Amino acid sequence: MGGTMNTAAEGPAGPLSGRRVVVPETRELEVMARMLERQGAAVIRCPLVAILDAPDPAPIEDWLHRFLANPPDDLILLTGEGLSRLLGVAGRAGLEDGFRAALAGVRRIVRGPKPTARLRTIGLAPDISADLPTTAGVIAALENLPLAGRRVGVQLYPDNPNEALLGFLRERGAAPDPVTPYVYASREEDGRVAAVIEAMAAGEVDLIAFTSSPQVRRLREVARAAGTEARLAEALRRTRIAAVGPVVARAVEEAGGVVAMQPGENFHLKPMLGAIVAAIG
Repeated sequence: MGGTMNTAAEGPAGPLSGRRVVVPETRELEVMARMLERQGAAVIRCPLVAILDAPDPAPIEDWLHRFLANPPDDLILLTGEGLSRLLGVAGRAGLEDGFRAALAGVRRIVRGPKPTARLRTIGLAPDISADLPTTAGVIAALENLPLAGRRVGVQLYPDNPNEALLGFLRERGAAPDPVTPYVYASREEDGRVAAVIEAMAAGEVDLIAFTSSPQVRRLREVARAAGTEARLAEALRRTRIAAVGPVVARAVEEAGGVVAMQPGENFHLKPMLGAIVAAIG
């Protein structure tokens, strides 16, 4: 089997001493991992998301500084995830307020409903929406507009430099400034997920803590791709499962698992930790 499972470093003595707990590995959920380690748990960090922050935030921060110092005329958003990741990097760099203010002043062009929905969560709306949620749709939406001399921020997504869109903008006299704020999980990371499934199936993990339904989907996708769905079923049967709330619990049940613990209300990390300590501490 490809991939190796991260070695779990045990925390100080506490109510979860000796317990091996799988926690999704993202920058935000590192908070949960540290909370469990303070309770004595040995935390196994696992890449249970298929989309990750760009490993080097410096180019994204540089792009954000340019955006704030001299906002472009237009911003093309190809994905809702891209805007979410830009806001995340801006928040961690202390630039979020400025970025939101600058966003309000540019012409916002979206490829489809997801960036539209994400804009609405911050009180904004698109100025131009592609009729078709494709690069060709974005180009068609811009075809009859004057673009010469306009500076255009372009949010790209991984594995697609989108020379069709950038080339179109340059041919029309615009100056595109692209940024790619996230990456997809690698095969190496898929291997680490497969190793965690195997450890769970072998009874070597006490608990897995799910905080979103895409984490459950990722386990299923990795198992399906590797032909190890039977091992995943065994893993879910042998491992206690915590869910942060009812939506996540439903995803676990659809995958064939049984949720042993979740907060009664206030579906956040601290109540989840309390439910875990109460159940197995």
